[in-house]
Amino acid sequence: MTIRTRLALQFGVILAITLLLFSVVIYFFTFRARREAFTDNLFDRALVVGHVYADGANRADEASRASYRRYLRQFYRTLPEEQVRVYDGPRVVFREGAGQYQPVAPALLAQVLTQGRVVRREGGYRQTVGLRYHDARQQRTFVVLASSVDADSRHELETLRVILLSGLLVSLVGVGIGGWFFAGQALRPMQRIVQEVDSITASDLHQRLSMADGQDEVSHLAQRFNRLLDRLETAFAGQRTFVRDASHELRTPLTAIIGELEVALLQQERTPEEYRRVLRSLLDAARLLKDLTNGLLQIARASDDPSQISRTQVRFDELLLLAHEEMQRRHPTCRIDLEFGESQPDGRTGPYSVFGNEALLLVAVLNVLENACKFSVGHNQPIVASLTAPPGHVCLEVRDQGMGMSETDRQQVFVPFFRAEAVRNVPGHGIGLPLTSKIMELHGGRIQVESQLGRGTQVWLILPFA
Repeated sequence: MTIRTRLALQFGVILAITLLLFSVVIYFFTFRARREAFTDNLFDRALVVGHVYADGANRADEASRASYRRYLRQFYRTLPEEQVRVYDGPRVVFREGAGQYQPVAPALLAQVLTQGRVVRREGGYRQTVGLRYHDARQQRTFVVLASSVDADSRHELETLRVILLSGLLVSLVGVGIGGWFFAGQALRPMQRIVQEVDSITASDLHQRLSMADGQDEVSHLAQRFNRLLDRLETAFAGQRTFVRDASHELRTPLTAIIGELEVALLQQERTPEEYRRVLRSLLDAARLLKDLTNGLLQIARASDDPSQISRTQVRFDELLLLAHEEMQRRHPTCRIDLEFGESQPDGRTGPYSVFGNEALLLVAVLNVLENACKFSVGHNQPIVASLTAPPGHVCLEVRDQGMGMSETDRQQVFVPFFRAEAVRNVPGHGIGLPLTSKIMELHGGRIQVESQLGRGTQVWLILPFA
């Protein structure tokens, strides 16, 4: 079932229930009001009959009393199927009306004498009322019973039922048609969004939905979808750039390997020393290719879903010591001084504890230290790695006095395969800091770089405390 059909049906059901309840309430109160009015009318009739009968009974001569009885018989015949009786004790002293008289139970007469007013309602809109009437002049008490059929209410209520049911049916038809139309109008922006989404492919992710300027729910949906397209476009652009740059970087060592092999195989016979030189050159190119491949794999791993990466509590000071030991093996001539500030453990975890993947964090620290070593070659000042624990965080600062970089180059250091102009002659692939940035992002941390050309570089790795 489409949303349009469902909305139209929901509108119809809601209106049907509302109108039905409204009609029932109107019918109920109309029926009750007319019934009470008819009851009051019957009591008025009974009171008048009792008064006129008592007045006629007080006449001295029989002719006057007969005249009053004739007057009563003419008076009562104004209500449909009206019957009236006047009881003096158990004896009927006056009776007139249409239809067959039914005997009256003595209990009803006793109830009227006790309560003064009694109402009995029967089927077919017939009512019977009993009234106790006291004649003050003769000190006698009569019981007046009057009954009639409320034909007017029966006719009016039947008409009201027809009007209410007809209005309900007509309203349902009108709401069904109107609901279908207005639901289509309300969903027209959604249909437009669907058409625009269908037209967006991987080759034109720059397109955006045009319904994002309003303040309604459809505009909010379009805004969220446009933000999703922004992220997808950025991801696709980064992927294309990554593949292009990675292909370029991989092609360089492969080209060197192929060139060396072609020269060694296609030209004249060479000496064993020349072949060893070729093999050493191939080995260097293969190592370069291995390092580049490992870097690409690490970037891919760092870009994975954070929930798929195993995490434990890691002592960052011990991790820094491991990185320092590894750097002494890789660069024996590079001097790295370690500084440890005052830690602020919280009683549950050790000092400098962070929550993350130890292998990835070690790669991040090694990348920063190795960059500092590579770009400080020829400078006598040591590299300083300072570990501190400001409130809620663990911060590693690495300072070198190397060649540094310009502000323009600094803004591009997190782009994969970017190499600053000042360090083109330094071995590397431009994937160290981008990889470190991704690792920090996965761990809820951040990396900051400050540098001045010819005055060195400062790098901060900031992670949340465990």
